[in-house]
Amino acid sequence: MTGDHQTLALLLFGVFVAVTLAITTWVSRNRHGSAEEFYAGGRLFSPMENGFAIAGDYMSAASFLGISGLIALFGYDGLLYSVGFLVAWLVVLFLVAELVRNCGRFTLADVVAARMKERPVRIAAGTSSVTVSVLYLVAQMVGAGSLVALLLGGTSGAAQAWTVIGVGALMVIYVSLGGMRATTWIQIVKAVLLMCGAIALTVLVLVRFHGDFDQLLRTAADRSGHGSQFLAPGLKYGGDWTSRLDFISLGLALVLGTAGLPHILSRFYTVPTARAARRSVVWSIGLIGSFYLMTIVLGFGAAAIVGSDAVRGSNAAGNTAVPLLALDLGGGADSTGGTVLFAIVAAIAFATILAVVAGITLASSASVAHDLYASLRRKHAKPRSEVAVARLAAAGIGVVAIGLGLLARDLNVAFLVGLAFAVAASANLPVLLYSLFWRNFTTRGAVWSVYGGLVPSLVLVVLSPVVSGGPSSLFPGMDFQYFPLENPGLVSIPLGFLAGWLGTVTSPESADEAKHAETEVRSLTGAGAV
Repeated sequence: MTGDHQTLALLLFGVFVAVTLAITTWVSRNRHGSAEEFYAGGRLFSPMENGFAIAGDYMSAASFLGISGLIALFGYDGLLYSVGFLVAWLVVLFLVAELVRNCGRFTLADVVAARMKERPVRIAAGTSSVTVSVLYLVAQMVGAGSLVALLLGGTSGAAQAWTVIGVGALMVIYVSLGGMRATTWIQIVKAVLLMCGAIALTVLVLVRFHGDFDQLLRTAADRSGHGSQFLAPGLKYGGDWTSRLDFISLGLALVLGTAGLPHILSRFYTVPTARAARRSVVWSIGLIGSFYLMTIVLGFGAAAIVGSDAVRGSNAAGNTAVPLLALDLGGGADSTGGTVLFAIVAAIAFATILAVVAGITLASSASVAHDLYASLRRKHAKPRSEVAVARLAAAGIGVVAIGLGLLARDLNVAFLVGLAFAVAASANLPVLLYSLFWRNFTTRGAVWSVYGGLVPSLVLVVLSPVVSGGPSSLFPGMDFQYFPLENPGLVSIPLGFLAGWLGTVTSPESADEAKHAETEVRSLTGAGAV
């Protein structure tokens, strides 16, 4: 990487950071310090603004860097991520968006606690939400480290470490000073930048192949080293029964996990009404759908233009495929066009990471303050304001995410996001759906449902090849691998639903019919919604 790349890209990084800090300062100048303002931005955003912010939250570094990289390395099998992320939005639109907006106030636990005993339900849902958020944050940290290491020389461990620390510090500043209002505006700016960058690269790839998509695919297959197998299922997930089950497990996690992601659910509270929440999702579907279609072109474009071996040589997990593609499309490493395009793409990716980590950190700090702190605080202890606790929680979560991000820096970011989705689908989705749609659901069922999905998913990940037993594991020198799949969703998601059912049918308490009726009316009509 030349000095020109570094200088220009770092300049663009600096401009984006300065702009976002200016936004944060601007929106926090008249802050009143209320919980509603900090967690939900005062519910002042329009559906279009919120739709862009949702898209900004969802189109993460894992999508921009990781998915394109997986397609460049594994062809057809990498498409699963694009399709899975896209289909997942239909689950959000039809099952949860409007109902969650009507029943909740700030967090997932608000929806569940509406008809249950608050304390155990909030502790369980808050614990689960923080766990999912930290896993998601780790993926973003790894993406940031890979990107800046490439920019500053390819393999600099010190550059990765300082990048992760810098991103962590910035996200704490964004969340602490600006809350949801600043985070939302940062997401909107980032979504516009990301869409513009993706459109520009997609057009350049298609122009390179004169609009002939078949030729693009054939060239990608030729340069992948796998021939026609590159365009057929099975290159990554078709080797044996374990790979095929992993494929199914990953698909389930991606499709079902989105509806359980805390930072996505919290977005529905930033608009004034349920109708506005639904319209927000429609806006975001258009943006997200377009973006994931473009990742397919970018992934095959990276394989065809850069070559799979070159992508793998730069980063074994494929995280740097898109920046390398931009460099080539601009004219190569020594050209002005290549330098400019590479720097723009790297800056957009960096902006993506900063914006997404801010959104996730805000959602997880809200869970800590609104759910865990309120439930665990001693009765006679001097109460702190929820917003003050949320700011402290943001700093603590930042430290944890930085530590784990440094540990997992060699794993593919899309794969890491797949794990976060699996935990969200196992622990959060069952309790959310049971609470909204099952009349007889009880407090014990809710608690069992959360822990029945959360604990198995984490234990299975620890016992999987992700952590030990292979050269690409977190601890390659150790071997305590007893679970063969890399994604636990195939086992842990049914366990979450089963635990919720079992807890309910064995519960000595009866479901509160009156509260269920109240919740049903509120979820369907919005009557009484905050």
